[in-house]
Amino acid sequence: MKTRLLLVAFFCFSIASFSQVVYEPVANNPIYDFLDELASLRVINLNSVIKPYSRKFIASKLMEARKREADSTLRLTNRIRHEIDFYLKDYGFDLKGKDLKYTDNTSKQSLSYDPPGYLFTSDVFRAAIRPAFRTCFMATENGSEWEVAGGGGFFGYGGSLIGAYANVKQTWQSEALVMPDYFTMEEGKVWKPDGAKSVSNTEWRGGISIAWSWGDFGVYKDRPVWGNAEHGSNILSGHAPSFPFISLHLKPAKWIEFQYIHGWLNSNVVDSSKSTFAMDNGTGVNDQLVYRKKYIAANMLTVIPWRGLDISLGNSIIYSDENPNPWYLIPVLFYNSVDATKSNYVDFNGSNSQLFFDISSRQINHLHLYVVLFIDEWKMSRALSKNQHNFTSLKGGFKLSDFPFRNVAFTTEYTRTQPMTYDHYIPATVFSSDSYVMGNYLRENSQELFFSISFHPCRPLSFAASYTIAQHGQEAPYRLDAPYVLDQVPFLKNKTWQDHSFEFSARYELVNKVSCFIRYMNSIHQGDVAYQPLFMHGKTNLFSAGVSVGL
Repeated sequence: MKTRLLLVAFFCFSIASFSQVVYEPVANNPIYDFLDELASLRVINLNSVIKPYSRKFIASKLMEARKREADSTLRLTNRIRHEIDFYLKDYGFDLKGKDLKYTDNTSKQSLSYDPPGYLFTSDVFRAAIRPAFRTCFMATENGSEWEVAGGGGFFGYGGSLIGAYANVKQTWQSEALVMPDYFTMEEGKVWKPDGAKSVSNTEWRGGISIAWSWGDFGVYKDRPVWGNAEHGSNILSGHAPSFPFISLHLKPAKWIEFQYIHGWLNSNVVDSSKSTFAMDNGTGVNDQLVYRKKYIAANMLTVIPWRGLDISLGNSIIYSDENPNPWYLIPVLFYNSVDATKSNYVDFNGSNSQLFFDISSRQINHLHLYVVLFIDEWKMSRALSKNQHNFTSLKGGFKLSDFPFRNVAFTTEYTRTQPMTYDHYIPATVFSSDSYVMGNYLRENSQELFFSISFHPCRPLSFAASYTIAQHGQEAPYRLDAPYVLDQVPFLKNKTWQDHSFEFSARYELVNKVSCFIRYMNSIHQGDVAYQPLFMHGKTNLFSAGVSVGL
């Protein structure tokens, strides 16, 4: 009887402590850079290995910084102080019951211009509706292109239990600027032809969740990003189109954090046994195609032994040709071992496992150091051999913020991905979705050296300059009957593409979620034209400018 009473009391306490989760998009969002800057200055504690962050998490970190900005030892610039107040005009809405002068939580409904939207509040429900629009013009010596995107979204909180969000974006491009084969960090899209060359895409993102004081659980369709990086993660980069997944996040103590997802991916591999073909060769316009099922299960455990040091270990598995497997719905398992047991150590069972490590250090004031290792396939004998290699991707870098110059940040990052990484001999278990690799955007057999400097002279204005050297080698198909030894394919022996680019950009954010931007990029792209749009091939000078509202 006492046990039952304790369980009821625990359940009631958890319900009362619920603080709902609404995720904030990662791509092109300056709030992520600002939180990273605050963490590097040791104003806030931040575990940045898993993104996106929730809006309430962002608001809590801004409030943490707000309380500490009076600390004279921090020596925060006026620009940083203004940035904290500026972003709280947006994220302060999510902190119900907080006495924030920049948010009117007592009004029933109102129009907001900073950021633009419609707000509704009551005792049991709060919601915001936001518009979204973006237009960008790009030109090189080879031609010009347009991108126009529009849509909107909402997020809201019901009582003390439910958090939900949904947004839709319709994108039109005069020519497809992102494709599965292209080397670009833009968010991947599945295009619908909309003319001779133009294409369009509609993408929904959203989710519904509940949370308690030390964790949350939800169902989402979004783009998870795993791994510390400044120029594209090599674990889960968010490059592949959004996919549905369930997520469990636990933080039972300050020194430990755990994340788990199980996602439904698009294999783009036709299941001939379930498809209906109108013609014998399977190319009829009336074919009914069914694709092979494909899933991902992944977890990440972070231990924080000292403030500013985050050590993360995780693993994942891609599996196919069955319904969601209960083995992979258990969040805390090591999936490679589970898969070996499940399949009686037979390799041809439709599964592909991965292992990854991430170490992030902000223990030195102003400096963020990080190293990330993605292991697709590993054998100790290969590690000890001069002629063989494991299938891995390694990323390391650092970012120096506000030192030696205030409001200036320097970044250096190197990425090296061995041949065969992210690939697999079973097409339905490649580390991809909708044919986009979910890891580093350069895929296998590649390396990149990235340098950047950014300058924020005042709150609304920012400048950035970067130099990138990227190389990609010949892709050898991962086939067990290949006429070559898979683990002896030479790294970058035959370069099929390389890029030397200098880029300068400027951004002016008038109010929250409303900005204009310009960009200039001088680049030399050499190699296979299949890896980028034709108007960017060769030696080019790219000029682009645009306006963004809510995106």
